[in-house]
Amino acid sequence: MFKIIIYLQIEAGLSPNKWLQHFILLTAPLLTVIDIFIVNIAMPSIKQSFNASDGAIELVVAAYLLGFASFQVTGSRAGDIFGRKKIFLWGMFFFVLTSCICGLAPNVIVLIAARFFQGVSGAFMQSQALAYVQVLFPERKERTKAIGYIGITLGIASVMGQFLGGLFSGLHTFIDGWRFIFLVNLPIGIVAFLLAKKHLENTKLNFQERFDYSGVTLFTLALGFFIYPLTEGREQDYPLWSFAMLLASLILFYVFIVNQKNKLKKQQKPLMDIRLFKIRDYNIGLILVAFYFAMHTSYLLVSTFYLQSGLNLTSMQAGMYFVVNGVLFMLSSFLSVRLVNKFGKKPVQIGVALMIIVYILQIIFLNNQTNEITFLFLLSFQGFCGGLVLPSLINLTLKNIPHHFVGIASGMYNTIQQTASSMGVCFIGGLFFTIAKAKNDFVTAFHYSLYAGIGCLLISFVLLIVIEDLKKKI
Repeated sequence: MFKIIIYLQIEAGLSPNKWLQHFILLTAPLLTVIDIFIVNIAMPSIKQSFNASDGAIELVVAAYLLGFASFQVTGSRAGDIFGRKKIFLWGMFFFVLTSCICGLAPNVIVLIAARFFQGVSGAFMQSQALAYVQVLFPERKERTKAIGYIGITLGIASVMGQFLGGLFSGLHTFIDGWRFIFLVNLPIGIVAFLLAKKHLENTKLNFQERFDYSGVTLFTLALGFFIYPLTEGREQDYPLWSFAMLLASLILFYVFIVNQKNKLKKQQKPLMDIRLFKIRDYNIGLILVAFYFAMHTSYLLVSTFYLQSGLNLTSMQAGMYFVVNGVLFMLSSFLSVRLVNKFGKKPVQIGVALMIIVYILQIIFLNNQTNEITFLFLLSFQGFCGGLVLPSLINLTLKNIPHHFVGIASGMYNTIQQTASSMGVCFIGGLFFTIAKAKNDFVTAFHYSLYAGIGCLLISFVLLIVIEDLKKKI
């Protein structure tokens, strides 16, 4: 595969080595995002295997998201100071190790703990992939294409996770099939680690900079106190402690910002240079990413419950529905990268508008007696629309970022993306589960989640009008 990639880049007149490095780095977003979504369909199987409670199974998902979102910024700064290759390799090593612990976990407690550290190692690994782009591709048009491939990978990984989760959960072998959703990371991770060690060029080391340990502690606590009650509070009907943690999170964020401002005044190197947030389009892009990923992640979750609980499909059958969706997403993603280079943000706006239409069609046609062909068509068309949108969100957000801000900007982008995913599961997913439980009707619950998704898409469309066009920057 890598030989084919090198040949294609040579034919295009591009340096093969930097593209080889880029495609090696893409294994990070591929593996880490697959491991977010691969658990969705496998949750019933894991619950049955361990005879676990609903709360414990929720923690299998929440622990990973907590670790993954909380350490993106820390991982980016670690790459700035200690070298991106070193951090990438250590991140990949521990991601594979913790994946194996997840796959061999003797009980749900071990699985939850391993999932948290899997998320942490994934954060250190993935934060390097986006930051490396500025080093490998200084020319803007080439960089737009490279960032587009990261967006493509994120989308494909989310759909692959749904499919593989269903496939492995349905296996009956000498071990429970769900264990393969974690063990599959072993061969892929080993190959990626060896290729990265051989071909990846290290970035400049900045050992003279002191690592901002107090900033890391404050930011991690603030984000953790925010994400945990969002993911776990719903399961327990939002008890008092969940609101207390959210309040503590706001206080900690305030203390963190004051801490970072003081370090800037003293000409120290803070974890997060808050001058980054003076860039208008970066702020708009982060809000755009937040609303889009809240919709995207929640849909992938609630649609699996609609398929399994609403239409009574098996986990393997539910996973198979996402195959065509993934293929069309991949095809339209590559088309989107070309169209955006030529027409700017217009193809992205068209993709969002088409997705709103798809959601409306799903509300009209998807019910208890849904024809399989109808659902397959609508889900596949949604995949095509998503491919037009998702790969370009990174480009729209990071297009005006100065080189010296690229590490922290990339880490913050990933943090917002994962936090938004948690919020989507909390609010839109919470709406779905509340209605499903109250009315014992998964179809009605699914429709209400689609209304919420339309709201997120409408806000995304407005933000796409406001944000500066990519075409002007190429």
